[in-house]
Amino acid sequence: MAHHQVLVVGGGAAGITVAAQLRRARAGLDVAILEPSAEHWYQPGWTLVGAGVFSLEDTRRTERDLIPSGVTWIQEAAAGFDPDHNRVTTSAGQTISYDVLIVATGFVLAWDTIKGLSAALGSGGVCSNYSKEFAPYTWEAIQAFKGGNAVFTCAPMPIKCPGAPQKIAYLADDAFKQRRLAAKVIYATATPGIFGVPVYAAPLREVVARKGIDARYNHVLTEVRADTKEAVFKVTEGETSREEVIAYDLLHVTPPMAPPAVVADSPLANASGFVEVDQYSLQHVRYPNVFSLGDVSGMPNSKTAAAVRGQAPVLVANLLAHLEARAPEAAYDGYSCCPLITGYGKTIMAEFNYKQEATPSFPLDPTKERWSMWFVKRKILPSLYWNRMLTGAQHERRFVPGVSR
Repeated sequence: MAHHQVLVVGGGAAGITVAAQLRRARAGLDVAILEPSAEHWYQPGWTLVGAGVFSLEDTRRTERDLIPSGVTWIQEAAAGFDPDHNRVTTSAGQTISYDVLIVATGFVLAWDTIKGLSAALGSGGVCSNYSKEFAPYTWEAIQAFKGGNAVFTCAPMPIKCPGAPQKIAYLADDAFKQRRLAAKVIYATATPGIFGVPVYAAPLREVVARKGIDARYNHVLTEVRADTKEAVFKVTEGETSREEVIAYDLLHVTPPMAPPAVVADSPLANASGFVEVDQYSLQHVRYPNVFSLGDVSGMPNSKTAAAVRGQAPVLVANLLAHLEARAPEAAYDGYSCCPLITGYGKTIMAEFNYKQEATPSFPLDPTKERWSMWFVKRKILPSLYWNRMLTGAQHERRFVPGVSR
């Protein structure tokens, strides 16, 4: 049976970042990453792929090139967790034991929970930036659009990058106006408001009003009728609900998302299927040698790559404290960042914490649309992701328990 001091399950943004930071903090630590994929994707860039700014290839790297020096890469997937015996079984049938486990598997996209969606995607104007297979088609669909209803949906929370469903609506609206098309842009979201953080929701409501976008709240997409080009929604109104059918000429779908079944069905999961960790220490509430970060972790935070940047140094500090039989010494305050693109050349850099307080990194009013923040989103953040975050170079956002809470 193979054994590693630290086993990281998942080699996406969270897994690579935390492994790199662990090796920087403790060069002799035996760390392994369990990850089946040969390619690594910068998913925050897919909005700009769908908007014709990036090519899909701009967002791709080879996984092998990103595995931190000294870290063992096991190119398989997790097939089962046995935390009572400190073991993980893999898709190839091997069993790996560990001293400490880090779960960073991310989300899965639940396309099939929406009737007719899987068959409709990629043709007839039905697109989604949430998949590398379909993000390029979003731009094709925007270019091919001749007018009519352009419908953009948002699934119930939690989802990856909650701002992304509306970003593409704003960008498409700009593209349509530039071509002077007779377009009606409809943003149909399952959420009760435009954004969950009030300080940023206010300027976004102004953006919606200025652009003339028809924002419809408490709308959950349940079916796509590709033959008649209709989107079917369940609309909640107080204690009652009704069905609403909206005809579309372009339909951008944000699918529901969930933890992988291997996590949700394991002893590590809470009732919702997420890894049951303390929201401050990132340590499992029942298994002290288990930690989690990223989308699959059960913290009430916004699921973004920037959240990982805040979580990783906290997890590393507390994992090393655990190995040395010390109490956790750092706490995560819920930091996340969502660059809210409101059009070509305009972005609101929304940074916030568990308390829904603005936590700006720049000495500027964070609620304003700025070209400078568009430049940061387009040029700076991808470089930081590839060259600093994934190499373990960013060690900010550490908080002492009792101070941050």
